[in-house]
Amino acid sequence: MSVLVEFAMFPTDKGESVSSYVTRIIKMIDESGIPYKLTPMGTIFETETMDEALELIKKAYQQLEADCNRVYSVVKFDIRKGKSGRMVQKIKSVESKLEKEVSK
Repeated sequence: MSVLVEFAMFPTDKGESVSSYVTRIIKMIDESGIPYKLTPMGTIFETETMDEALELIKKAYQQLEADCNRVYSVVKFDIRKGKSGRMVQKIKSVESKLEKEVSK
């Protein structure tokens, strides 16, 4: 099974620049060994089960919980049985049809 997740999470009570808080979350994901891609508007990762995906979202929140009084998050899931490696494969499929590389 493949659970693709796109999410953004950040505090809303810490001013305009929240990159230091987002960095906490990215560091935790990086250390988890789960494949991910950071984008300007959020982070995409892939797990094999919904439980793993939800646990990572929970751990992301825990990175902010201690010193953030208000946290905003948006989460999207794309769940497909019988597949894996879709985080890369979906991009390659589009690039193949375009006959050019679009992701760097």
